[in-house]
Amino acid sequence: MTESGPNIEEIRALRARLTEQALRTPVMRCPAIENELGDATEVYAKLEFLQRTGTFKARGALATLHGLTNKELEKGVTAVSAGNHAIATAFAAQALGTTAKVVMIRTANPSRVAACESYGAEVVVADDVHQAFEVAQRIRDEEGRFFVHPFEGRSVALGTGTVGLEICEQIERIDALVIPVGGGGLIGGISNAVKQLCPDVEIIGVEPEGADSMHRSFASGEPESIAKVTTIADSLGAPFAMPYSFELTRKNVDRLAMIDDQQISKTMGFLFQSMNIAVEPACAATTAALLGPLRESLRGKRVVLLMCGSNIDWETFSRQVTFSDAD
Repeated sequence: MTESGPNIEEIRALRARLTEQALRTPVMRCPAIENELGDATEVYAKLEFLQRTGTFKARGALATLHGLTNKELEKGVTAVSAGNHAIATAFAAQALGTTAKVVMIRTANPSRVAACESYGAEVVVADDVHQAFEVAQRIRDEEGRFFVHPFEGRSVALGTGTVGLEICEQIERIDALVIPVGGGGLIGGISNAVKQLCPDVEIIGVEPEGADSMHRSFASGEPESIAKVTTIADSLGAPFAMPYSFELTRKNVDRLAMIDDQQISKTMGFLFQSMNIAVEPACAATTAALLGPLRESLRGKRVVLLMCGSNIDWETFSRQVTFSDAD
């Protein structure tokens, strides 16, 4: 049992409770990535982009709402997101029979806004992520809605911990697990679960250069913020780290890696051309790190990549992706 995170029995209990609402997503071996590496590295991917709502976010949102009282559920929930967390909160609210009023960034992809509305959520638009948090807090105070945080808190770690539980059940031996980092809710929850079950696994977080709050936090030893998010991987664009997810990440994550937008864009093209999958930039981050800064240190090891989300429309994908000229 870890000192601050949910213990593995709690995570197992939630996984059983969510059987009808959250999918046990598959793990597959990735020969195309192995061939690109050209060495003895064995690569698997946890396909969390096949989860309900298109990302892992459904797990944390469901875990949070399952922890609310009937009175809290009656008043409804609110959330802040560039898209994926808002969609997940809307889905969870519908699944548990309550209402959601979500705040999205003005630059949010229209397809993500439409996805929220398809689950019955009311969408409020804010100019940027900092203003969005202010608007959500006002909704919480004025309407009494419960604020479902996108990455902070024990319930989020409990939900994302189910991903780690599944990975350890699905693959017998793992040398390294590579996870994208936004605010820290995903990597904090997964690493907490994995270190309880498979303590020798090296856990590596990946951040884009334009959203490096966790790198800054690791360097200073406390949660840090960034003035502006500047990356195409908007799903990883948390403007700050927060105490619970930061401490859980610092306790259980072995190291961090950094990638840039060009690496992400090229990897989106590689995944489409070699594996026929069109995913959002955040989902390509772990593959980009393995093909880039992690290539040498993970050579010859059995590596699992967390592929986190697929909420992207073709127009945006076409604009952000870089395809190789090679056949």
